[in-house]
Amino acid sequence: MKRSFISKLKTKHWFAIVVGIPTLLSVLYYGLIASDQYYSQSRFIVKSVNQKSSQMSTLANLVQTTGLSGGQEQTNEILDYIRSRNALSDVQKRIGFRQRYEITEADFLSGYPSPFREAKFENLYRYYGDVVDAHLDKDTGNAVLMVRAFSARDAQQINAALLNLSEDLVNRLNARAEQRAVSEALKQVDAASRRAAEARLALGQYRNAEDLVDPAKQAVGVFDITSKLITEEAGLKSQLQLMERTAPAHPAIPALRSRIAAMNAQIAAQTGRAVGTQDGIASKIGGYENLALEQDLAEKNLAMATAALEQARNEAAKQKFYLERIVEPDAPDLALYPARFRSVLVVFGAALCLFLVGWMLTVGILEHAPEDD
Repeated sequence: MKRSFISKLKTKHWFAIVVGIPTLLSVLYYGLIASDQYYSQSRFIVKSVNQKSSQMSTLANLVQTTGLSGGQEQTNEILDYIRSRNALSDVQKRIGFRQRYEITEADFLSGYPSPFREAKFENLYRYYGDVVDAHLDKDTGNAVLMVRAFSARDAQQINAALLNLSEDLVNRLNARAEQRAVSEALKQVDAASRRAAEARLALGQYRNAEDLVDPAKQAVGVFDITSKLITEEAGLKSQLQLMERTAPAHPAIPALRSRIAAMNAQIAAQTGRAVGTQDGIASKIGGYENLALEQDLAEKNLAMATAALEQARNEAAKQKFYLERIVEPDAPDLALYPARFRSVLVVFGAALCLFLVGWMLTVGILEHAPEDD
């Protein structure tokens, strides 16, 4: 009887230690010490520019069982960024993350730095992972960003800063992808521009050196003048022949012969200007046409390179992504953390389970222990 009474006392003693004290401490902490904390939530998704806004049909959803839909891979990349050390460094530089948790309103267990931990970046990153949650909602495919802070304003501002940093990252990735896509086209445009400029310069220098604008057109003009002179000369010759037959002693015959001789000299000069000499227009047409052909090809090549650049930019634009905010960061008016009553129940339940397991182990060991003589 005495042994049974002592055993009950011991059981109550261990129950008070294992269950009662932790529960009492949790009541004191969550009821009197723990600081209120606010959650700010936002939702977003990364979409491509040419992605259809309409939802996929049910059959298409069933068929698409593997792979990622348009933009979902980029959404996962943004989530990885938000959970990274880079995001912590960026938000620290932009709005000061650490200072918002080193406040007097925070209790010693919830504030930063945590007890028995130094104020180091790695410890800050661990704390960051505790108060910032970024995950993908598998039901909707949207990214969910939740930030916990000791004031609704801080939670909202940190959430908004992370969204802004994510948008900046998407823009940088777009610019980098566009640069890669159009860099080769830009090189082709630069090369074509240099070739066209060199061709124009060479043709201009040739014109200045040869004192010609367009040899072909100028040769046509010379031949037109020559043709007119030949026609006029033929008329004068006919008039001279008629005059010599009808009036051989006519005083105008010498003057007519002089005009024909002068006309003949002009025809010879015009013909020599066009052909028959090293400085003739005909000898310069070949060089001019080669330079003109090179300029024409260079201009066409430049036009093709410019069109290819424009097409590359259009294709790059179609591949761009943008972050669409579905739910803007909110400023909560009610502290959802800590869940005081639930937390006390969790501590009580865990301590009770631990006590029961220990008690059952003890009873089992005692039952199988050999009895003393």
